[in-house]
Amino acid sequence: MDAHCVWEAGAQLGEGPVWSPSHNALFAVDIHGSRLLRYTPADGQGRSWPLEEAACWLVERADGAGFVAGLRSRRLVGLTLDGDRLSVGAELLRLEEDRPGNRLNDAMADAAGRLWVGSMDDAEQEASGALYRVGPDDGSVARVDEGYTVSNGPALSPDGRTLYHTDSPSRTIFAFTLAGDGSLSDKRAHIRFGEDDGYPDGMTCDAEGYLWVAHWSGGRVSRFRPDGTLDRVVRLPVSNVTSCAFGGPGLDRLFITTAAATSQDAPAGEPLAGGLFACTPGVAGLPAGRFGVP
Repeated sequence: MDAHCVWEAGAQLGEGPVWSPSHNALFAVDIHGSRLLRYTPADGQGRSWPLEEAACWLVERADGAGFVAGLRSRRLVGLTLDGDRLSVGAELLRLEEDRPGNRLNDAMADAAGRLWVGSMDDAEQEASGALYRVGPDDGSVARVDEGYTVSNGPALSPDGRTLYHTDSPSRTIFAFTLAGDGSLSDKRAHIRFGEDDGYPDGMTCDAEGYLWVAHWSGGRVSRFRPDGTLDRVVRLPVSNVTSCAFGGPGLDRLFITTAAATSQDAPAGEPLAGGLFACTPGVAGLPAGRFGVP
């Protein structure tokens, strides 16, 4: 199966795709380009907004007040769109004040409204990154795992009992057992990539419990069974595939973000690099979680 480009977005580092039912649109960020991206499947139109500071991810808020965005400086802020007018709100909280060389990199919300946020070394050299849990009601922060150089994911199984999180340089996707109170246990290596696979990047689970993983420097997205074995592959005409998310009214389209050919490790001759891609894989995804208490 191949994916096709639906928008030549020209993202320097496209990341964090998330489907918004309230906007009927796919949102993503261009981290290195400091832009918010929006693609509307109904009319096939893409739109971008410049940001004063790069956002690394977006998660919708359960109270309907737009999004919470994680900024490069490790700050979490509110973000709203009123029509086509973008507003960035006040700081909600700040992570890792003791780790100034880090930035945020990926996040998601679970069914309980908790936010799971990964950090990384901005220079991609030190294992200074960590995984955090942010409480949905009081904004309490807990560092639940650490030792990541470039954290990616996270993703949740349909039953909410397994959390997946990645350290890309080590080519390893880890699995954790997630309890109802938000505690993690039983960390284990779930999938290991070989050198020919590139590096595991962003990922998402479908409604059948299979894990879809983007291959940075691998030119594809792979679907893995719950036992970690490979099920199928979606090919792209670009090398640096960064993340994926299900979207559309039926959550039956897989949208895939990529990085421009000017990014590190990307070869020349990839005119669609940095574009947004999509395919219809014959399986539906899960609704994106929303942060906070409705």
